[in-house]
Amino acid sequence: PSLPAGAAVPAEPLTHPCRPRSRSPPRCWLRPNPYQASLLRDSVRRYLQLPADQTVLILHAKVAQKSYGNEKRFFCPPPCVYLSGPGWKLKQEQIKARDLGEAGFRVCGYMGLDSMGSSLMETQKLSFEEQPDMKGFSCAKALYISDTDKRKHFRLVLKLFFSNGQEIGTFHSKLIKVISKPSQKKQSLKNTDLCISSGSKVSLFNRLRSQTVSTRYLSVEGGAFIASARQWAAFTLHLADECCSRSEFPLREGYIRYGSVVRLVCTDTGVTLPPLIIRKVMKQYAMLDVDEPISQLHKCAFQFQGSDRMYLCLSTEKVIQFQASPCPKEANRELLNDGSCWTIISTETVEYTFSESLACVREPVSPVPLIAALQLTGGGDVAMLEVQGEYFHAHLKVWFGDVEAETMYRSPKSLVCVVPDVSAFRSDWRWLRYPITVPLLLMRDDGLIYSSSFTFTYTPEQSCIPGQQVLSDVPQDSDKLLDSIHQEFTRTNFHLFMQT
Repeated sequence: PSLPAGAAVPAEPLTHPCRPRSRSPPRCWLRPNPYQASLLRDSVRRYLQLPADQTVLILHAKVAQKSYGNEKRFFCPPPCVYLSGPGWKLKQEQIKARDLGEAGFRVCGYMGLDSMGSSLMETQKLSFEEQPDMKGFSCAKALYISDTDKRKHFRLVLKLFFSNGQEIGTFHSKLIKVISKPSQKKQSLKNTDLCISSGSKVSLFNRLRSQTVSTRYLSVEGGAFIASARQWAAFTLHLADECCSRSEFPLREGYIRYGSVVRLVCTDTGVTLPPLIIRKVMKQYAMLDVDEPISQLHKCAFQFQGSDRMYLCLSTEKVIQFQASPCPKEANRELLNDGSCWTIISTETVEYTFSESLACVREPVSPVPLIAALQLTGGGDVAMLEVQGEYFHAHLKVWFGDVEAETMYRSPKSLVCVVPDVSAFRSDWRWLRYPITVPLLLMRDDGLIYSSSFTFTYTPEQSCIPGQQVLSDVPQDSDKLLDSIHQEFTRTNFHLFMQT
């Protein structure tokens, strides 16, 4: 079975019913050098046993408000960069041993808009600090887009270096939409670019008395919700049924509207708040009768479902509950305080993962390829797999576990490879008929490994021999099973021989 074109399947393995290969792949594709392939395969095996990945994670808002004249509207929330994975410390130890110095292995970087030139003066310098969870963290608080920039979309560009001057690579954010100001009109679902859908990621921040210096972001620390002036968290915003419980809630699709019951789930920790009713805020009043779609950078409030006018509120760095006051003249309004009024904005995340641990890398690791989807075609004798994504180039090879596949570069968004025969992983596959799952990797010519969240599963054909049983799990003792199969095979053939 094949997946539809463009379908992203990072969480589910791609499976392929396999049979022995009888035809060779097209001759126009170069086969790997046997000696070099053996060395690379040993490197990949060591990597699979002990992955030493280096991950660069960029968090940023999905829209940016344009600045006018001398005014600088800094991006809010500010773009953040996280460095994680054991490969960073391993690489730093290698640089430290080679350079015999302490200062050469620190990571530093610069971030700016993709329209800017190569001058580092036009970008913001990033200094990374180590967090309690061992991740490196930095953010660009002073980035903005001026009114002289007429683009409707742009990307952020991150350049990373070691402090000895060695370049790590260049990394891009996802597209960011430019808006002039938050829309005050009633939103229409025809303009879905600005609407917020169920299951999307958002950030919430609060500004007391509309002062920029007082900005606090909803975040999670130690399993508890906090209001942080330094870091912000992305939350998955789910539509939920009005009768949902705190422990279990059925998810719904569609766009978020005011008056809906929602759940806020931290994308990093999984910590969630109780069911909330999202309300529109106008002049510090919560509007109880508004049901229009929510738009980017709208002011909103979150009422705890089933409570007596209790709202999600911040007090300095604490997140508390605040009881709103009823409005005597207008029953459809409730008076809030500053801490209960939040600004909502959609966010994006892009993650780049690579490993230099087993390679002699002299060039930057970028462009780091990103796999978005897999498309399987053919089958039987020759099965072809199209790897779809971004930032591909001609120096990449697809690996199925520790087996290199013959790969053809098609475009920056597509690689095509021949699916290796299953016997490359288990020579006894003809006897042990159980699924085999292998990770999908990309490797550069110099041995740089790019891991992915995708896997490929070989599944036995159900109709090979009538009455044959297929094992769903890996046998605990493969040798005993082989012996029993061999004995049964010998006994059956012996009886056939006696009958003839």
